[in-house]
Amino acid sequence: MRNVTYSMGVSLDGYIVGPDGTFDWTVPGTEVFRHSIDEIQGVGVHLMGRRLYETMLYWETVDPKELDDAEREWAALWNPLPKVVFSNTVTAVQGNARLASGSLAEEIERLRAEPGEGDIGIGGATLAVEAAALGLIDAYRIRFFPVLVGGGIPFFLHDERRVDLELVEARTYDGQVLYAHYRVKR
Repeated sequence: MRNVTYSMGVSLDGYIVGPDGTFDWTVPGTEVFRHSIDEIQGVGVHLMGRRLYETMLYWETVDPKELDDAEREWAALWNPLPKVVFSNTVTAVQGNARLASGSLAEEIERLRAEPGEGDIGIGGATLAVEAAALGLIDAYRIRFFPVLVGGGIPFFLHDERRVDLELVEARTYDGQVLYAHYRVKR
């Protein structure tokens, strides 16, 4: 069965977007970007909300001549990757994306049942929080950036539900970004 993996950059105080709506502090250095390229190779389909979808459209539309070698490698992996967009306002999507036809739980159940390689990646705070609340996330891949933003959209759901995690891997990139991969204990 395919795992659902939530992977995002986060401030040290736990936010993926600051109170001003930006996340410019998550701009990856060379090692972090290389890790992201390696990580996306293990994803078979990616689920995202409207805001992340709109942000990631950059890779679908940018002129490859404007990209360096690593960015071209990322785009070559990202663009053909199947994507499912969850939105109440988006009526059409581009590239290898489709709008979700069911609830998040229904889509994940359907994708887990389909044959296919790679994890089911999930990104975007609102969508991932919903998946976490439903107990659908199997692993967390977190890149902690050295900044405190003081508020915004949290990485983790702040409810009273306990989730025990097992550390799979931890390392430091670019001399300052801590990466941690946790698996949910079942």
